[in-house]
Parts: sequence; C-alpha cells; structure tokens
Amino acid sequence: MEGLSVILALVVLIVVTIAMGVRIVPQGSKHIVQRLGKYQKTLTPGMNVIIPYVDQVPYKVTTKDIVLDIPSQEVITQDNATIIANAVAYINIVSPEKAVYGVEDYEIAIQNLVQTALRSIVGEMSLDAALSSRDLIKAKLKEGISDDIADWGINLKTVEIQDINPSQTMQKAMEEQAAAERQRRATVTRAEGEKQAAILEADGRLEASKRDAKAQVVLADASREAIERVSSAIGDKEMPVMYLLGERYIGALSELSQSDNAKNVILPADLPQAVKGLLNR
Repeated sequence: MEGLSVILALVVLIVVTIAMGVRIVPQGSKHIVQRLGKYQKTLTPGMNVIIPYVDQVPYKVTTKDIVLDIPSQEVITQDNATIIANAVAYINIVSPEKAVYGVEDYEIAIQNLVQTALRSIVGEMSLDAALSSRDLIKAKLKEGISDDIADWGINLKTVEIQDINPSQTMQKAMEEQAAAERQRRATVTRAEGEKQAAILEADGRLEASKRDAKAQVVLADASREAIERVSSAIGDKEMPVMYLLGERYIGALSELSQSDNAKNVILPADLPQAVKGLLNR
C-alpha cells in the first residue's frame, strides 16, 4: 500500500510538473517569462514550453490595440484664455518586455505625456486657433510623444482630440461679448436708419421749398401778366388793380366761409368802394 501511494504521488507530481512546463498563449497576447527573477524570453501565441519551478510568467501583455482615455484638463492659450481639452490615444505594444520593464505603468505614463504635450501645444496658440485647429494639434501631439513611447516598445497609432471647448467662465464672457456686439450693430443700424430718414426728410423739405418758391414765382408772373392784360384791355390805371384785388378779396372771403371756425361771413355791399378804401390806405 505504501508503495502504491508513492507511485500515485510520483504520477501526480509528474502530471503537475508537465502542466507547469506547458503554457498555452492565446491569440492577441504575449507572456513574459522570468527565470529566477530575470527576464528570459517572450512567449508568442500557441503552445510554449518552459522549465517548471524555475521559469515564471509574471506578465501577460495584450498585443491588440489599446484605447487610452486622456482625462479632461484646463489649458491656458497664448492669449490667456482657459479651455477644457481631452483626448484619446490608440497604442499598440510591439515589444512587451520593454513595456513592462521600461516604465512602471505605461498607461499612466502615456496619459501624462499626452496631457503635458497638449498643454504645451495649446499654450502656443490663440483661443480661436486652438478651437479651430484640431488636426494641427493632433499632428503635433503624435509627433511630440511618438519617439518617447517608442523607447518603451509602444507604437502610437493615432491620437484624437475629443473635446476642446472654452471653460464655463470663458463661455459666459464670450456670450456676453457676442450679445454686446449684436447690440452695438443694432444700435449702429438704427442710427444709420434714423440718419437716412432725417436726410430724406430734409431733402423733401428742401425740394418742397424749392417747388413752393417756383410756384410763387409762377404765380407772381401770372399776376403780372394778368395785370398787364387787364390794363391793356380796360385802359384805366386804377381799375386793373381794383379788379385783381377784388378777385383775391372774394377768394379770401370764400375760404373764410368754408373754414370750420367761421360762423358769419359779411360781404360789403359796395365791393369796388371797399377795394378803393384798401388802396387809399
């Protein structure tokens, strides 16, 4: 019985040892092997054999593309405007041993690199340029950190700017500035309209005055011609004037009779005598 127990123990030990020596690496991953605490080799996808009890696999690294979310941060532009920016980086680990031994935590390291580079790039741009130049910022970011993370065996495939917006305080200031600009334009437009209206009104009055003056000249010429014609027809020096004055006197009385304020209109019995009285005065 004791011999059988020993045999069973040996069989179990052999099975466990073989199991520990055979490692299956799934597709999309690589395993780091350490022998007595020192890097030995990198296991590729498939079945791999290691030395049991001596070799260990402390790190399992993915070879798939990794998406790193870069947290939002406040960035000061060249013209002292504050904006909120965040990004996302797409990386691929090409040398797992460098990634695990070259830096303590490559994800945190890359996040800090992107944030630092983003602050530096935006700090050299104005607010308007930063808000409208995502492609330029993206290109500078990739150029600025690609070499640094290459030393860790990591390839930066691309980096995208997710959001880049003014801060709440800056947005409020921009909205107030835009409202003030709209108000200014409205005031200028209204003032221009009033100016044009005043000019047109003045031009209208001027034109009316010119026409009134021309009308007075025409009426004076007509009166002169009428007097000359009446004088030549009647031949009396006094009668033409009396005729015209009487005509105007009757016209004035007619207008007075049609006035809303007129109650009684008295006509003289001897109109020629009344006109003569006016002339004698």
